[in-house]
Amino acid sequence: MSASMRELALAARAAAPAIAALSSAAKRAALLRMADELERQAPAILAANALDVDAATAAGRAAHLIDRLRLDPARLAAIAAGVRAVAGLPDPVGQVTREETRPNGIRVTRVRIPLGLIAMIYEARPNVTADAAALCFMAGNVVLLRGGSEAFNGNRAIAAALRDALRASGLPEAAITLIEDLRRESVLELLQLSDLVDLAIPRGGESLIRFVAEHARVPVIKHYQGVCHLYVDASADPELALRLLIDGKTTRPAVCNALETLLVHAAVAPTFLPAAIHALGERGVEVRGCERTRALSPAVAAATDADYAAEFLDLVIAVRVVDDLEQAIAHIRRYGSDHTEVIATRDDDAAETFVGALRSAVVMVNASSRFSDGGELGLGAEIGISTTRLHAYGPMGAEALTIERFVVRGAGQVRHPPVP
Repeated sequence: MSASMRELALAARAAAPAIAALSSAAKRAALLRMADELERQAPAILAANALDVDAATAAGRAAHLIDRLRLDPARLAAIAAGVRAVAGLPDPVGQVTREETRPNGIRVTRVRIPLGLIAMIYEARPNVTADAAALCFMAGNVVLLRGGSEAFNGNRAIAAALRDALRASGLPEAAITLIEDLRRESVLELLQLSDLVDLAIPRGGESLIRFVAEHARVPVIKHYQGVCHLYVDASADPELALRLLIDGKTTRPAVCNALETLLVHAAVAPTFLPAAIHALGERGVEVRGCERTRALSPAVAAATDADYAAEFLDLVIAVRVVDDLEQAIAHIRRYGSDHTEVIATRDDDAAETFVGALRSAVVMVNASSRFSDGGELGLGAEIGISTTRLHAYGPMGAEALTIERFVVRGAGQVRHPPVP
């Protein structure tokens, strides 16, 4: 095993006690300094990111990958704002989540504590460098960041700004460590460090997540595919449903909370679908539909089973006409990825049935799938959207990067008193 990878993990682990012991005020001050440094070093960060974008463009990378990779002043300002938002969150460390006194007099409390050392493994998303670092730090953790080669220059510039803020705060820089070894073997080595790494979080494409899950000897929380659905119920307000569709599919199709499949109740399909397909076409969306959809709009391409299971991450959407709510739910259960589902309806009973029948991490009623985001749901920022049913499910903020432990206080009680 590479000594350098172990050394990075050992250095981060050595920094963990200092970070875990920080007061809420000290963590907030350091996070605000990180945000300031991101803004102060914006020219260097944007220049570094431009190198990555140019290289990706020259290599013929897909448009949605380049979109995720690209930073501009507004996106960088949003990253800094996200760090400030994390600084304003309640500190989860030390929170007492439950307290009771047992019949024998012992007092049992459940208290949140940091996880420890988190390995964040991600692809062409430079914003994740700052988001993950800030959330891990707020939760009292240290983090090893292993970004993809496509974003290497931007990630390094962002990490440098964050580490400058740690140093200026008198804190160990190893608490936020960017792994600059981009070899695939380095990820393998990292995933074997079960004595040092407490949790691995992969965030990226299906192949990355499968690779991490199959090779890790440490616990893994997967940020898996976002095959997100909008179901337009028979009672839906058509204008509301169309707004949800256009926002969910076209505003940023390359993100995991974008819509990939539209399901429409047969009772409203003849009126809703032609208008919806026209609106999607005006925005450059390719529509692939079932035979009933194509009967209403013959120009629509035929959809396959693979289309219904696809995370397109592009201006492509699959459409199906369903007979009723139950058929919509069955479709989602078959093809969904447990990420985010949306129902457009004016029927409260239908809404409650939809919510209760699906186990996806986020379920929306008359709201856009694009709200399936940590920042939009009050987490300040997110380290990912967990589709793994462990201690965290759905968008993960600072609280999801802690665990509960039991603290027991007694007055000399013993379980088996000595026999006289």
